[in-house]
Amino acid sequence: MCGICGWIDFNRDLGAPDARREVAAMTATMAYRGPDGEGTWIDGPAALGHRRLAIIDIEGGGQPMTLQEDCRPALVLVYTGETYNYRELRQRLAAVGHRFDTSSDTEVVLHAHREWGQRDPRTAVNELNGMFAYALWDTAKRELLLIRDRLGIKPLYYYPTEHGVLFGSEPKAILANNLAERTMDAEGLRRALCSVIADPFNTVLRGMREVRPGHIVRVTRDGIQQMTYWQLTDSGHTDDVPTTVRRVRELLEDTIQRQLIADVPLCTLLSGGLDSSALTALAARFSDERIRSFALDFVGYTDNFTPGPMRPTPDGPYVQEVAKFVGTDNTDITLSADELMDPNVRAATLHARDLPLTWGNLDSSLYLLFREIRQHSTVALSGESADEVFGGYPEFHDLAHVRADTFPWVANWASVVDTGRECLDPGLFEKLDFPGYLDEQYRRALAEVPALTGPASADPHERRMREVCYLYLTRYLPMLLDRKDRVSMALGLEVRVPYCDHRLVEYVFGTPWAHKAFDGREKSLLRAATADLLPQSVIQRVKSQYPAIQDPTYDRMLRTRFTALLNDRNAAVAPLLSVDGSRAVLNATNNVRVVEQILTLQDFLTDYNVTLRV
Repeated sequence: MCGICGWIDFNRDLGAPDARREVAAMTATMAYRGPDGEGTWIDGPAALGHRRLAIIDIEGGGQPMTLQEDCRPALVLVYTGETYNYRELRQRLAAVGHRFDTSSDTEVVLHAHREWGQRDPRTAVNELNGMFAYALWDTAKRELLLIRDRLGIKPLYYYPTEHGVLFGSEPKAILANNLAERTMDAEGLRRALCSVIADPFNTVLRGMREVRPGHIVRVTRDGIQQMTYWQLTDSGHTDDVPTTVRRVRELLEDTIQRQLIADVPLCTLLSGGLDSSALTALAARFSDERIRSFALDFVGYTDNFTPGPMRPTPDGPYVQEVAKFVGTDNTDITLSADELMDPNVRAATLHARDLPLTWGNLDSSLYLLFREIRQHSTVALSGESADEVFGGYPEFHDLAHVRADTFPWVANWASVVDTGRECLDPGLFEKLDFPGYLDEQYRRALAEVPALTGPASADPHERRMREVCYLYLTRYLPMLLDRKDRVSMALGLEVRVPYCDHRLVEYVFGTPWAHKAFDGREKSLLRAATADLLPQSVIQRVKSQYPAIQDPTYDRMLRTRFTALLNDRNAAVAPLLSVDGSRAVLNATNNVRVVEQILTLQDFLTDYNVTLRV
């Protein structure tokens, strides 16, 4: 796991001293993603930068990495992530004459492109099983490829320029180059304030784009092109329920075994829910060492727990039961309200997210959790995406949400838009047109959904559930993956997500909804596939979302900051707000999400020196 960046300019020699300084500045922004080493490669119009977090082949996997032909570089690669099937690919490549100088997965990716990707890079990428984002420069073709994994686990951004492109694992790498404009227009502001979906095309900054999951961006002197190498399709699923359950178990076992490979300490994130518990149990079964697990708690949280619709039970008792049942070396990391309200922690999470998006104290608690884990482990396995893959959220099973003519989860966020109506300047609110924006994005997403085939296609509910599953996998899951990557990598911690294995996602996505909910419960297939691994209490536990602190002092802190902001006429967000409306919202609602969102926007505009042009 690492941080990558680079600059292509077909009309310039980037070896000049001023250009080298720009490349060095871009690379330096990725230091926390890669604390174990750095490197740059510059030749004519191409400059690639890399910061390394050493996970596999600690001694020999340095980057940028080149493939030499005729005593000169033919291909140059900067890579972040993990290719879990690199050992099998290495054997295949060696059998046809490839020779390797390291034991790293990065070198395997490099040779895979030389062997299989010369005519079409998609052929090489489709051989890879993993989470990755990388840039490949072909010195003869004068061509750059920007490639991102199928589900978008690893981030990759690019910024077209007059004569080429800037790119980086995070926007901050691109912004370190003077060619990048720091402007947020109305479209960017719309994305920032209506952050209930992952719009996979552009960021909140004008001109900056994100490589879409499952896509390749090709950059040549003639321009920039996108190509798709992977997308969800209809598989024509014919397996019955018992066969499907067995296949899910087989895929999980194979995936977990692959993702246990590391030359550094590894652990699991354990919440006591079905997803993380099943993952931990499988890791414990296949690991050569006793698995370490880490769980999150808050001071007094379990003792004073107040049940709610999203969190009916506290995690603590289930964590302890699973740890004892499975036999992990478990550590509970307990946080206080003071820690979550620490302004330095808030600033660190904003810098990590690199965007004016906030999940409130969920971000802060995740940052503090990862900070503690990083003292013991460099790699962590997480249960992220099981809900999206197997149908775990309540909305999947609520007909009102399912039948709503919008993203099923948007109803839970409606107060954000309603409150924004009061907080924002009325003219601006009308211009941003949040309902129209949501509807546009929803229609665009629906147009992508692969048609359902076979007997299930005659069932209207099956057809709608195909759409719902697609929406969650392509528009909701990317938000979660981005958050997990940014916060973990800000601390040099690699988080792996086994439930995002594309083979598992493809297989379950193609499965009829009647199979996914065959026992009338959420995540029926996962529950059945792992029932023998866990205590019955966990198998039967109803989903409880990631814990949020229930200390009212956190809300009071936000209100105090927001009040000060409204009194500051020079605040960056001042032109956007209706002061009277904002004060009314502040005094009338217990929902401070919008308050926190506007505070985060203010911090982002200030810290990143962004100009508003709306």
